[in-house]
Amino acid sequence: MNIKALAIDLDGTTLLPNAILGERTRICIQKLLSQGMQIIISTGRAIEASEKFRSAMGAEGPMVFFNGAEVADVPQGKVLHTNLIDLSVVDYGTDIARELGVHYQVYLEAGISPDTGKPDPSQKWEALLIENYGEEADFYYKHTGIKPVVTDLKKIAALPIKGCIKGMYIADPSLHDKIRKTMYDRFGDNIQVVRSYPTFLEVINKGVSKGEGLKIAMQHRGLKPEEVIAFGDEENDISMFEVAGYSAAPENAREQIKEAAGVIYGSNAEEGLAAYLEKMFF
Repeated sequence: MNIKALAIDLDGTTLLPNAILGERTRICIQKLLSQGMQIIISTGRAIEASEKFRSAMGAEGPMVFFNGAEVADVPQGKVLHTNLIDLSVVDYGTDIARELGVHYQVYLEAGISPDTGKPDPSQKWEALLIENYGEEADFYYKHTGIKPVVTDLKKIAALPIKGCIKGMYIADPSLHDKIRKTMYDRFGDNIQVVRSYPTFLEVINKGVSKGEGLKIAMQHRGLKPEEVIAFGDEENDISMFEVAGYSAAPENAREQIKEAAGVIYGSNAEEGLAAYLEKMFF
């Protein structure tokens, strides 16, 4: 195998269950980078929420964020591609969240004021907007380190912007199917609703996927499918498996994902990714 790059999901795959980058994994990835391997982070997280892990690894170049809604060259943060959801989707998503009494949040593009929707160079990162700072918002803050802006999400539809990066529900998994059906009944195949974490249900635009984001990142890096292995544990990672020449999932992944993967390796709780890469490349 002439592997030149690894496309790695973060949560549930590369990170420990407590969302920490294990020391064994960090050292392994740094060693691979020193030998010329390319590391492509492909995550549902924002750039800001991924930066500490990227920095610890020392990885650079085009990477995939927001489940593929944004591809950016990091660490400089140059955005190479975006695919935004329509403001009507965000507006209706807010209605659903209020009706069900669940947490809902929305990301704006970087460089946009969350108050006015106008260009604001001081807004370095993508702004995270929520309506109430409750238990779910606190969990997300501790999980990502991103400070949200509390506002009336119904006002977003009136902002002078072309769309949003994504909307996301943090809700009990028992409600996910109902939310999916309601959104699809309204917008059909103009949107996609995917699970990226046990309680995270993301609403993204048509055509957005980690697979599409990975294609773009690979093009910028000059990579062929047969030169890339994709690693992931959730349903939002399956599209990567279809783009990369090879795929692998940790033992902790859901059955659907393990069935789609070419290889199953050890759990993320035991730094299974590092163990697998050590066996493969060292």
